[in-house]
Amino acid sequence: MGTQTPDDRKQDRARQLPEFLAVGRVVRPHGVRGGLLVERISDLIQGVNEGQIIFLGESRVRGTVRSLRPHRGQYLLQLEEFRTRDAVDGWRDWKLYLRFEETEPLPEGTYYHWQILGLDVVTEEGEALGSVAQILETGANDVYIVRSDAGEELLLPAIEEVVKLVDLEAGVIKVRLLPGLRTGGG
Repeated sequence: MGTQTPDDRKQDRARQLPEFLAVGRVVRPHGVRGGLLVERISDLIQGVNEGQIIFLGESRVRGTVRSLRPHRGQYLLQLEEFRTRDAVDGWRDWKLYLRFEETEPLPEGTYYHWQILGLDVVTEEGEALGSVAQILETGANDVYIVRSDAGEELLLPAIEEVVKLVDLEAGVIKVRLLPGLRTGGG
């Protein structure tokens, strides 16, 4: 059995299949019948159906979806088990989770953040740039924060012109650095 460095263990954990995926966040109760106003964290929320089991908060309170519908850029959620405002009043900022195994597969070329975090990033020419340390969601596209071993950071937009290949098995992302992406001496 080989020895793993802390960095190896961090990368392994980053790509492990999660049991739950956060798809929304409770903004506040809505109405007097236990409704919740929920903001989208993931597009997976669009696939939540009536009768589906969801989980709320870190304690994973289980609920059965009575209804989920768009409402002014967010969603209104009703759960079978909770039918009064008092029952859901303390749930502000709680995340809404789905079991990973019950989610639809992502379209080809689309990845979960946990799959990308920790991957090594190299240029098409083979120059090592570091690994993906963080992902920023900007609305238009994600931005990968790539941190080198020396602690230098590079911001890479996750767009086709930059990200040329994502190889999850090899743990590598190949990129093309567009003019202006690298600042300083590089």
